[in-house]
Amino acid sequence: MANVIDPSTLEGRRGTGYPKPFAEGFAGRLKRALTGPLGLTQFGVNLTTLEPGAMSALRHWHEKEDEFCYVLEGEITLVSEEGEQILKPGMAVAFPAGEPNGHHLINRSDRPAVYLEIGTRAADERAHYPGLDLMAVKTGVATVLFTHTDGTPYD
Repeated sequence: MANVIDPSTLEGRRGTGYPKPFAEGFAGRLKRALTGPLGLTQFGVNLTTLEPGAMSALRHWHEKEDEFCYVLEGEITLVSEEGEQILKPGMAVAFPAGEPNGHHLINRSDRPAVYLEIGTRAADERAHYPGLDLMAVKTGVATVLFTHTDGTPYD
């Protein structure tokens, strides 16, 4: 029998795991992880809500993980190396692994925006944050260490 869930019954998480110098601006982001409760392990899916003024992440790109976003409600501004673009319901955007296209989403509208974010799960990964002294290093699917670009861990 198929696993079925109602995402509205899942507890969402707010905020971010970024180190203190970079952790501002995420209180208005609410993520509900969908794949774990459904027993899936090879990719992740989050139902993410960005309240007005909130952003998805710091501008970043991944060496080994693909990312895909599909807008369900509201309007979101995509900021990437190409500039800015408005995403509306029914629009999708993808970021292939290894392409150094730093990107993130910002809700600059006056109402919440909701989207699905889908990504592969590499056991070992490095995420780069253009223009910031920050890198995310993952060894093992659930362990992320934030470091300076020289590899020194943040406190």
